[in-house]
Amino acid sequence: MPAPIKNIPPQPIAFQTLLSAAFLIFLFVGCDEVIHVQNEPLRTDFHEQLQLTTDKIELCASCPPGFERTPDNRCLLRTPYQQYQSLGNSGVGGLQTALPAWRDGFSPQQIDLGRYLFFDPILSGNGEMSCASCHHPDKGFSDGLPRSKGLNGEELARGAPSLWNTAFLQRFFWDARAESLEEQALEPLFHADEMNNSPQQLEATLNRHPAYTRLFQEAFPQTQNRPIAVADVATALTAFQSTLISLNSRYDQYVHGYHDALNQKEIEGFNVFRSFVARCSECHTPPLFTNQQIAVIGSPEPDGRSLDPGVAETTGEASLRGGFKVPGLRNIALTAPYMHSGNFSDLRDVVAFYNKGRGHAVPPDEDLRIHWHIWEPNLSEYELDRLVDFLHTLTDESFKPRVPEVLPSGYSAQFLTTLPENPTP
Repeated sequence: MPAPIKNIPPQPIAFQTLLSAAFLIFLFVGCDEVIHVQNEPLRTDFHEQLQLTTDKIELCASCPPGFERTPDNRCLLRTPYQQYQSLGNSGVGGLQTALPAWRDGFSPQQIDLGRYLFFDPILSGNGEMSCASCHHPDKGFSDGLPRSKGLNGEELARGAPSLWNTAFLQRFFWDARAESLEEQALEPLFHADEMNNSPQQLEATLNRHPAYTRLFQEAFPQTQNRPIAVADVATALTAFQSTLISLNSRYDQYVHGYHDALNQKEIEGFNVFRSFVARCSECHTPPLFTNQQIAVIGSPEPDGRSLDPGVAETTGEASLRGGFKVPGLRNIALTAPYMHSGNFSDLRDVVAFYNKGRGHAVPPDEDLRIHWHIWEPNLSEYELDRLVDFLHTLTDESFKPRVPEVLPSGYSAQFLTTLPENPTP
């Protein structure tokens, strides 16, 4: 069974070189696609060839990079940050501070099964969308759109949040309406505006595919005598998402003691970021660059759109009108456009917004309770540029997973709405 959210006990600090060496060992451990069909004769019948290919799919028996496999077949996260203790006297912008609690402890097979499911459009009601349709690995696990597209290409209300480092989060979605990765993973599958499936149809579809029934039995050996259930899908997707770890950026290398990882302008930007003038780090707190709280910042909507009530709509709490979860900033340079409705096209526009004064973009007919950290820092143009320089140092895709070349359903791993010519019935 996977372990619940946990904290690791503080350990003595003794290290930079040792930690980084250990980290690199885990960095290069892992496995790629395990399909051995290269030497098989090509069959003329499409379905026969497809069956041959999907029958050869095997789940990875080793943990993804950054994880250590235990004797009882669980994958545990390993990162130099586990050697650090709490914030202590370092302040919210301090170096070498501890991570919050995280999810790990899934088996390699559950993680790899989740990877196949994540990219498979078979999870949607009409077979045209996968999780990766809105969470593209090459776009920071977002989709590059101001607002994502759901069923039949219809525009949704908000943009797709990045999935990097969701293993550390306590609440999910822009309005923080989900409290677990499992809940977050399932909601889009059954939402009428998104993947529009139903639990009954999803289970029936998966249980019709011999490759999936075999792989689920391998990933969940305790369920040998029962069909695939929605709960198994949630566990596998959670297992996969918990491995999307981004903690090896140039910023991290700087944190762990390699001063030359950042140039002078980037260090200047970091110092502005964590200064009591800019106060960025009070909400975007290292090392995740989010404090996971809700904040009303008065971000404007794109032209013609009414104010999104955000958390107030899901909680009924009027003081949180216009409030959203503080997003993490890891890989932020890859996830433009920005804010919940994609109003800002680049990071320079974002930092300029915060510099223009408290509530300056709030519609005149709205009386929002702007977060007390939002004020008018009056940063110079030079300082704003340095902030953007620093934000680019948070990019790290070392552990970006491999996209499956073949899926157990027979579909190809489409990110957008494209059906194969001959999908498995």
